[in-house]
Order: sequence, then structure tokens, then C-alpha cells
Amino acid sequence: MTKHSPLHAVTTHPVTTHPVTSRPGTARRVTNGAVSLAVFEQGPVDAETIVLVHGWPDTHELWSRVAPLLADDFRVVSYDSRGAGESTVPSRVQDYQLSALAADLFAVIDAVSPDKPVHVLAHDWGSVEAWEAVCEPGAEEKIASFSSISGPNLDHLGKWIRSSASKRRFLGPVAQGVASAYTVLFQIPGLCTVPLRLWFSKHWPAFLGFFDGLDPKLVNTAPTIADDMVNGLKLYRANIRASLGKPRDRYTDVPVQLILNKYDKAVRPVGYEDTEKWVSDLRRIEIPAGHWSPISHAGDVADHARAFITSLGECRPVKQSS
Repeated sequence: MTKHSPLHAVTTHPVTTHPVTSRPGTARRVTNGAVSLAVFEQGPVDAETIVLVHGWPDTHELWSRVAPLLADDFRVVSYDSRGAGESTVPSRVQDYQLSALAADLFAVIDAVSPDKPVHVLAHDWGSVEAWEAVCEPGAEEKIASFSSISGPNLDHLGKWIRSSASKRRFLGPVAQGVASAYTVLFQIPGLCTVPLRLWFSKHWPAFLGFFDGLDPKLVNTAPTIADDMVNGLKLYRANIRASLGKPRDRYTDVPVQLILNKYDKAVRPVGYEDTEKWVSDLRRIEIPAGHWSPISHAGDVADHARAFITSLGECRPVKQSS
């Protein structure tokens, strides 16, 4: 067993959930304290559960091409993260800290699968949030596996940057720094609000076609995209400087699969080169995709998530406290 960080533990507030039927796309609300999350479900209710977590500036709609490919084999659960879509939008920057977002994920898991661990598939900031969750002590009791796409553990990233610098290996960190340069602008309150609302939100499919080389017709944008873009900037302000400035030792015994997008312009695969140090069971698979692979390469994402889960065998039940 690997050593977990004792620095903090995620605490979820009492969970409230409303019943949902088994019809595809039906929804429920799951609350974590003052935050109410819109949760969506499809697939057989008695199958193993996989929870899909989106990033910025998406909603659960990011998974609209992946979820149907998994729904024959799994109970597929997705949700709008706090600040996005139909979920609560906290106003304070500190309410978007990773500890709060990990608590939201655990609240969803407790609501949809209280007696058996779930699988998690996450992208972009959703993956960053899921990394925070799987590195919590005892996470393996709730999460059976984690497939990560284009979202690093920020503590691991900070440790890797420092390690690379101490060895005078600057090429990788410089490449990731260039790819992440836009996040510096996102740190400045108000600077990006107008262009995001007035241009990017209105032309997002076309921008993804330019940035990622995907077919804009594949992009489903939520009606809340302008608000989602602006509200989601708090993710960057609440977490990047704190995590990279003072990275923690964060270990996990949850099996992790890195689905690495070869042509990702935002998250370079090189940033994961020492992830084995932190994960006791790590697999890697590379696909010929850009950053938004759940849109452009939905079949590859679904196939690799399914194959990883199958390779792990049946989930073990959650240990009951005495």
C-alpha cells in the first residue's frame, strides 16, 4: 500500500437526493451543503456505475457522444459541476477549491452508489477534481478506478516541475508552461470576462475546430455556456497558484488509467512522466487526439475506459464501518 497525504481529508455535507427512474437522461438533484448538483443517468440501473466528470467550460453535455457508447454495459452517471449548467453557482472564489469539488464528487457517489465503489472517467478540470478525490485517504472504498483525460493532479505537476528543474531538465516544464500560458490571463479578475461572453461563448464550436482540429458540428454547447465560461474562471484562481506554489505529496491506491491525447495543446503528455511515483497501479494509453477527445474521439475514449474497467474485474463492495 502506498502512503497517503495526511494534510487534509474531504468532508461531505449530508447528502439529499430525489428518486430517479431508469429512463435515459432522467435527472435528480444531489446536494452537498449549500450546493445543489444536477445529476443525469442512463443505462441499466443494476449495472456497474461509471461517473463522468466534465471540465471547463463544459457541462455534462461534454459526454453526449461518450455516454451512449457506455450505456449498454454500465449505469452511466454524469453531472454539472458547481458553477456550471444547472448546478449551483457559488459566488466566492474559495468555494471552487479542489477540496470542495472533490466533496461534490463524493456526494454524487454516495447518492448514486452508496454500497459499491464506482468507476470515474473525467476530463480537463473534471480530471483535476477527480485526482484530488482519488488521493484522499480511503478513496479506494468509494472509487474502483479512475480514467483521467487531459487534467493532471496539480500537486504532482508542481512536484514534477521542481524535480525537473533540480535535474536541469527544462524542456518539459517549458513546453507545459507555454501550453498553459492562457491560465495566467485567467488569474486576473475581470480581464477575460468580456471576450468570453461576447465572442468565445458565441463561437465556441468554431474555436474548437480551429484549436483542436475537430468538426464543429460535433460540439454541443449548453445554453449556459457564457455564464459557465466566466464562472469557471474561479477554478483557476482558487487552485493553480496554491497547488503549484506549495505542492503536497499525494498518493493513491485507486487504479488509474491515463488516456493521453497525443496532440493536446493545453495539457502536454510529458507532464505525466513521473506519475508512477504517486500511483500504485498506473496504466497509460495514447490516442491520436487533441484536448477535447471526448468530442472528437468518443469511441476511443469509451473503448479504453471499458477495457480498463474490464481488466480490473468485478468491483469489491464498500467496507462497512463497525
